[in-house]
Parts: sequence; structure tokens; C-alpha cells
Amino acid sequence: MIGKIVVALTVAVFACSGAAIAQGIKRTPLQKVEFPDGYATVTGIAEIAPGGAAGRHTHPGIETGYVLEGEADLIIEGKPDLHLKAGDSYAIPAGAVHDAKVHGDKTLKVLGIYVVDKNKPLASPAP
Repeated sequence: MIGKIVVALTVAVFACSGAAIAQGIKRTPLQKVEFPDGYATVTGIAEIAPGGAAGRHTHPGIETGYVLEGEADLIIEGKPDLHLKAGDSYAIPAGAVHDAKVHGDKTLKVLGIYVVDKNKPLASPAP
């Protein structure tokens, strides 16, 4: 019973934290672990439809990920754009403004791992 409650709360936190910048992103939470001290490590699947974009946003910690399907340009402010395809991995520094723009006719599907300040939203829109 406790396990089901924890999973339900994790799903709610992950879904709500991304709602403000959803702009066509479908998020599927997989797990959340409160570690290291003061941080939450959140793992999930993010999907963006063909021709779509994540929208400019930031995270209060690092994001690392692995592209499962599709192709996109990862745009991190202050760095050259990075073209990603299935099998590629990436890392985004804490607080960096970034966006992902999908190319081709396939949905972009990534496994994302976030190590973020547990007292802040997972993501926040950037101007």
C-alpha cells in the first residue's frame, strides 16, 4: 500500500512539475529517489512529436539523457547546437537555458535523468 502511494505521488510530482512548460512534451515518470542530500534524482521518459519543440526552459540541477528514438537539435544557450539521434547521450548543466527541436517524421523519445534541488520545480520556463 505504501509503495502504491509513493508511486502515485511520484507520478503527480513529475507530471505537475513539467506542466508549466509542456508545449507538446509527453512525460512518463519512472522513479524518484531523494538522493543526494537536498536533491531528488528523477528518471523519466520524455516524448516530443515530429516537428515539435520542448520550449526554452531550465532545471534546478543537471539533466543527462539517452535518445531512444528520433532526432533533434539540442540547443543549450552559449554552446553550439548538438544534433542528436537514437543511441546518442547528452548532458545539460544546472540552470542552463535549453530547448530541443525535433527533426524528421519520428517522435523524439528520450530517457532523462535529473538531479535537482528537491525544493524547486523540476523545470521552469525561460524567456
